[in-house]
Amino acid sequence: MRYFEDFVAGAVVEGGSLAISEDDILAYARRFDAQDFHTDPEAAKASFVGGLIASGWHSCALLMRLIAESFILDSTSMGAPGIEEVKWLRPLKPGDVVSLRWTVIETKESRSRPEMGLVKFRFELLNQRGEPVLEQTNWIMFGRRGSGFEAPAGNWLAHSPSYVAPAHTSEVEPAAGPATPARFFDDLVVGESHELGSLVFTAEEIVAFARSFDAQPFHMDEDAARQSSFGGLCASGWHTAAGWMAAMVVHRRGQEAAFKAAFGNASAPRLGPSPGFRNLRWLKPVYAGDRITYHSVLADKRASASRPQWGLFFHHNTGVNQNRETVFSFEGCAFVERRA
Repeated sequence: MRYFEDFVAGAVVEGGSLAISEDDILAYARRFDAQDFHTDPEAAKASFVGGLIASGWHSCALLMRLIAESFILDSTSMGAPGIEEVKWLRPLKPGDVVSLRWTVIETKESRSRPEMGLVKFRFELLNQRGEPVLEQTNWIMFGRRGSGFEAPAGNWLAHSPSYVAPAHTSEVEPAAGPATPARFFDDLVVGESHELGSLVFTAEEIVAFARSFDAQPFHMDEDAARQSSFGGLCASGWHTAAGWMAAMVVHRRGQEAAFKAAFGNASAPRLGPSPGFRNLRWLKPVYAGDRITYHSVLADKRASASRPQWGLFFHHNTGVNQNRETVFSFEGCAFVERRA
């Protein structure tokens, strides 16, 4: 059992590995990130990346699975408040084998809660050539030795890291009102805000996501969750983020349909992948039965120096529950096609 005191700044540890199949990529993307370059091998050939790749959010979920296998489930982990930064450095493709490397950057005792401390990590997801696919920096909270904190026993890793949706899933409810047509980079308006849609988090879906990617007891078992600091079954933070992506895809499809209605046979501007995000915050737990409504505000944009036919847009994103409490936020960016 690892306690806060067992993490020493400067320590570097390598973890296990996972093989990623095309079916794995498709199963995750069809539920949470149904863009062509994640769900359609043929259509992906004509995309920004030239072939089928995994969703970046899928790679984050796989990293979480490897972290769970490496040490989280044998520790006094009390969860993470958020993610400082994720960089998606290389595409994750069918047939890749990914492994974990983690480095302890810093540790500090909690001033407000003497029973716990915080550890800052740099996590790297490496492919079979040792190349970093993803780099992530964040803090994790751990119980201190002598605090009385004990992780619930259980076979939490019994399920494979391949996502399997439950029999009944909650679909994204689109935002009310007509969609605005999709826009080329040149036409994007800084400051414009959109409601993306809403999603109900059911207990079945919370458990299904967690058993594949974030197999911590408070995401998987109602009794264990009630005894945790969360007080009840709650969604993985990565599940909350995946819900945002699912809502974004539904919103984007509405924009593309509106573009077609307005401009006939003209091709709608294409979206490219995202290089990463910053300042992701899980501000309140998302419990079974919560409805989260997602919003996005265009914060800035700039032309791409390396890809002149594309531009980057920067967006501030939030998720709000049925009680009007913000549960989730982050700063993202993505490529979008420029007008020819």
